Amino acid sequence: MLQYVTKPRTVGAVMPSSKYLARKMVEGIDFAAVQAIAEFGPGTGVLTREILLRRNPSTLLLLFERNENFCRELQEKFGSEPNLHIINDSAENIAEHLAAHGFSHVDCVVSGLPFASLPRQVAENILVNTVNLLKPGGKFITFQYSLFKKDFIGRFFNKINIQHEIRNIPPAYVLECSN
Repeated sequence: MLQYVTKPRTVGAVMPSSKYLARKMVEGIDFAAVQAIAEFGPGTGVLTREILLRRNPSTLLLLFERNENFCRELQEKFGSEPNLHIINDSAENIAEHLAAHGFSHVDCVVSGLPFASLPRQVAENILVNTVNLLKPGGKFITFQYSLFKKDFIGRFFNKINIQHEIRNIPPAYVLECSN
């Protein structure tokens, strides 16, 4: 909660996401087929844990977290996981980090970023880069606490499937986006 109070533009929630929200976010991912996954804004790692329970250990998992305190916490929790890299950088820079690990595209991006509070240009840069780096048939899965930014996100994706998860504080919408 302290991180939310002191950094409200980069920390999007008062409390960590629930396991129910995390499970709903990953239920549509074909973990047997994906080779590279990026997570934007993993925070304390609730969604990361759900991904790790399901992914193949050979699948690359890049975590983009700008908050240094969260990066340290993620390192303590998941630092020994194979093919998992914690990156203290903006998701805007996904292309260079993918390339550094030998990938030109990503199969899936999951995001906990607070698009409603990010500066508009940063949000646009992240979504443009995401669309450009998703493999054909790839998915961008995010959650938001309202549908305020649905049309904004919809400018980048042809299809958005929305689910509501009420077992989260506050309740959240899961947007599964694809082109």
